[in-house]
Amino acid sequence: MKSIFAIIVLTFLLASCRQQSGGEASYALGEQYDEVMPISRADQLSPPPPPPPPVKELEVVKKKIIKDGRLGIEVKDLESTKARVDTLVKIYEGYYDNERYNNTDHESSYDLKIRIPASNFDRFISEVEKGKGEIKYKEIDARDVTDQFIDLETRLQNKKNYLARYNELLAQAKTVKEILEIQEETRGLEEEIESTTGRLKYLGDLVDYSTLNLTLSKRKDFKYNPTDRDNFGERLKQALSKGWFGFVDFILFVINLWPFWVIVTLFVYGLIRLGKRKAKK
Repeated sequence: MKSIFAIIVLTFLLASCRQQSGGEASYALGEQYDEVMPISRADQLSPPPPPPPPVKELEVVKKKIIKDGRLGIEVKDLESTKARVDTLVKIYEGYYDNERYNNTDHESSYDLKIRIPASNFDRFISEVEKGKGEIKYKEIDARDVTDQFIDLETRLQNKKNYLARYNELLAQAKTVKEILEIQEETRGLEEEIESTTGRLKYLGDLVDYSTLNLTLSKRKDFKYNPTDRDNFGERLKQALSKGWFGFVDFILFVINLWPFWVIVTLFVYGLIRLGKRKAKK
């Protein structure tokens, strides 16, 4: 009887231990689940990563182009064509850098050197070509001086930086020798800066204003124009005068050769004496 009672008690104790362990395990799993779930939700609700920063576009360098042109037009009415060109030059904001008029027996012509803003250059040439006349020649050149322009600008900036540094050293100089040496360096830099600035300005002007050498010409009809000649009496006077002056010039030329005549005379005299001596022997 006692053994049966002991078995029952032992069974009851084992069952109680299993329930406690199972509860603790369930509690532990619940805590782990509660710890894991918030992290998972936080990951799901977190904002997306920011997009990569935009790539900066390379700075586009504006091309520096020098445009020049030569254009020759033969017209029938030279003056009216010139007046039309004058009007077009004003419309397209240009100016004459040089203007020359030629008048010969065969033709009359205008040689014009015109400076036109580069933005209006092509339109100006197109308008000139629309006028009445025959185009004899046309030549347009374009030169890219961008690299040269950038190189000059870079050198200019470097020289300005050096000059600023030398000015700082000049303010800190303590002896006359140091001041004189720094002033000598700054003087050379200032001259180089002035020269480079002038070169940049010159290039900029060539880029901003294009040049067109325009020739307007008009042929003339051939006309025989007899040359005026003097009458017989006047021509006779001129002939006598030229003859006399020619004779005088010849006499003076002979006189200028007097040393030669002296040498020839002595040489002939020597030959004569030598011949007489031989004859006596």
